[in-house]
Amino acid sequence: MELACKKVNGYNIPDLELPPQPESELNRWGRARLNYLQERKLLIHSHMMTQCLLWPHLLETQKTAMARLDLLTTQMAQAQGVTEELKVHDQMQWLGMMNNIRHSAEETVTRELVYV
Repeated sequence: MELACKKVNGYNIPDLELPPQPESELNRWGRARLNYLQERKLLIHSHMMTQCLLWPHLLETQKTAMARLDLLTTQMAQAQGVTEELKVHDQMQWLGMMNNIRHSAEETVTRELVYV
């Protein structure tokens, strides 16, 4: 096996490059998943790092989390009768109910996608 090398300070160092990774920033869900893997699942984290699977996994997790959050929020609002009509008539009640729904949906998404 031939390995390309470059000379640095008199030493031959292998000229290795990682495959290109997607250039996208992590949002809340991607950072939470990364933190969880680093702190609680070190073996999985190390394996994903060495196989260049970590970044695509984090991007997929955050994409799925955002879609799931939107879906859960919509479904919970419909189930509890939170409508635009309520928003027009009683904004404070609508706001309180939507905050409660959003918080519940975020907890569910965190439990289902981040901490697994």
